[in-house]
Amino acid sequence: MALKIVLDLCTACGDCEPLCPTESISPFKGLFKINEETCTECEGEFDDPQCLDVCMEDGCIVPA
Repeated sequence: MALKIVLDLCTACGDCEPLCPTESISPFKGLFKINEETCTECEGEFDDPQCLDVCMEDGCIVPA
């Protein structure tokens, strides 16, 4: 399973990008996006997805 960023809610703060252990988060048109092919929701590395823990916008990061 993977996550995605709702572009309408992303504030482009960039807090999520450096925390991603699979480097699946990258800049996209002034905001950020998650590569659904490499996102593992941090499974095997953390109990919870790190991007969800740091994102301040409710509903910004959702299941793909």
